[in-house]
Amino acid sequence: MKCLTFVCLLLVSGYAKAGAVPNVLLIVADDLNCDIGPYGDRAAITPNLQRLAARGLVFERAYCQQAVCNPSRSSFLTGLRPDTVKVDDLRKYFRETAVDGTNLITLPQHFKNHGYFCQNIGKMFHNMGETQDRRSWSIDEVLFKGTHATDTVYANTPAALRERTFAKAPVAEALDVPDTAYRDGQIANLAAAMLRDHPADGQPFFLAVGFWRPHLPFVAPKKYWDLYDPEKISLPEPAAAPVDVPAIAMHDSTEIRGYDGVPKNRPFTTKEIRHYRHGYYGSISFLDTQLGEILDALDESEHAANTVVVFTSDHGFHIGEQTLWGKTTNFELDARVPLIIADPMHVAGHGKSTTALAELVDLYPTLAALARIDGDLNKRLEGDSLAPVIFDPAVCVKDAAFTQHQHPFYGPAANWKAWGYSIRTAEWRYTEWRDMEGGEVIARELYDHVHDPGESRNVATEYSEVVKFHAARLAKQFKW
Repeated sequence: MKCLTFVCLLLVSGYAKAGAVPNVLLIVADDLNCDIGPYGDRAAITPNLQRLAARGLVFERAYCQQAVCNPSRSSFLTGLRPDTVKVDDLRKYFRETAVDGTNLITLPQHFKNHGYFCQNIGKMFHNMGETQDRRSWSIDEVLFKGTHATDTVYANTPAALRERTFAKAPVAEALDVPDTAYRDGQIANLAAAMLRDHPADGQPFFLAVGFWRPHLPFVAPKKYWDLYDPEKISLPEPAAAPVDVPAIAMHDSTEIRGYDGVPKNRPFTTKEIRHYRHGYYGSISFLDTQLGEILDALDESEHAANTVVVFTSDHGFHIGEQTLWGKTTNFELDARVPLIIADPMHVAGHGKSTTALAELVDLYPTLAALARIDGDLNKRLEGDSLAPVIFDPAVCVKDAAFTQHQHPFYGPAANWKAWGYSIRTAEWRYTEWRDMEGGEVIARELYDHVHDPGESRNVATEYSEVVKFHAARLAKQFKW
């Protein structure tokens, strides 16, 4: 692979030749790991993700900057890393935490400032609050408020008609209901209508679609559960915690244990594991169908030949691997995200995949470059444009991706013990855990991705020179 050590300042684009201004359709899933169709022979049934992959470039090594919703979204939608935007929990608002956050220009806001009609349908920034970031959009956001627990038929059924009462919500729901019983079905309908109705000779648009699935609880109409034989649902691999893993790197799966029907203080049985994994896959297939509705609308509109489509997730997710359920770690399964970029004017990558390293913080400069509104963005953004990779999938623009997370995540900040900082290169993942108060290194992890892609064994004590090299890279990145 040809690696570039600089960001291209001048990109010769098919749009420039045609004199057209590209539209952008940004689709973000919630808690979706890479166990999906475009990434090989995977369990989840995702014909529409495969359909999108056939018309775009699949990034096999794309990574979030923090594996939990609000910090990740605040990072890639501002083009700034977590330590800069200073959002590290579920409730902080980047306008209030970032230096000069009031004047900060988000990704959609940048497009709006350049004449785009910008619309948000669904969960994009985050769902905790009355607004996501109104100034980023041309019109009010919709279908972004509420909790995931309230996006259930159970929560929307009058108490008198419920067969039983749950403290929060059932961990899984498989009812014979239409897709629109859940927010994602409604979101897809609205997004499809926008694509069909937006005039071909109107403003260029930036449409952001934020799906709620497959985030817990694992709910989807029964027909999506029925796509899978419950007896053939695979078990997690690797199922055990990594050999020699430091305790600080692990968690007790607090998120899933907060839902009704999930045992609180014991390991899950094989039957329970298969049931939860079944629900996760069913939720993914439900999401995939909603993606298909949007792609159908795009193809039926007059915008298909002039719209860049991006599909990604805010972070990955464990479904029993390494004993873990949920996100909030620095392991590969949480840090790695699906990323497909389909640019109709650049066909070199259509139907192909690339192993070029990518980060979600790269999305902002990438989309701005493809729209030719990048200007001097490199002076204020912290990612790199992936446009050179889209033009030539054999190219790479970076040799490392960085993810970070505190432990334990859930609960008050006063209980946080350490920050974990992780670097992923083509061959290795190295993570350093630093004490929250003193900053000293209290644990190290090193995983050999050539021979152990499942991260089943921490080999930090066996490769001192590799540890030394990657520790220096972390120190340079985080300015220690």
